Amino acid sequence: MAGAEGKTGPSYVERLRVPWWFWLLAGGVAALFATELWMGAAGLRAWVPFAVVLPVTGLAIWRLGRIRIAVDDAELAVDDAHLPLRHISDVIPIDAAGRRQLLGVAADPLAFVIQRPWVSGAVQVLVDDPADPTPYWVVSSRRPVQLAAKVMAARASARS
Repeated sequence: MAGAEGKTGPSYVERLRVPWWFWLLAGGVAALFATELWMGAAGLRAWVPFAVVLPVTGLAIWRLGRIRIAVDDAELAVDDAHLPLRHISDVIPIDAAGRRQLLGVAADPLAFVIQRPWVSGAVQVLVDDPADPTPYWVVSSRRPVQLAAKVMAARASARS
């Protein structure tokens, strides 16, 4: 279904949510920290550490997992960043070892990186825009081959 601007809905959507055990681990650490702040005190110190530390920890874990990757007929969107398909020259799926190399010794300081350590795969999106100093994007993905294929297919259909 076409929108008001002639764009169709996303052909690929992925969220980089945190694993379920992050919630358990963070909740346990937050509870221990709140207990340390409480230390048997009465009054406000009895409940304020729990009322503040636990929700703040939950909010932090939620924010870590809110990254959304979407491909539609006009652009690649990663969280708040958008890259028009016409400025993409290639998309390369990367495994864990390749990502480590690309983010380590082979890193370009001008690259745009959205990396989540709990996601092993990634894609490298080569940018072809003379006005943009960013040489490439590195974006974590649980399905890097599918993401690369969708971006290239959307790019090919946008050009035709």
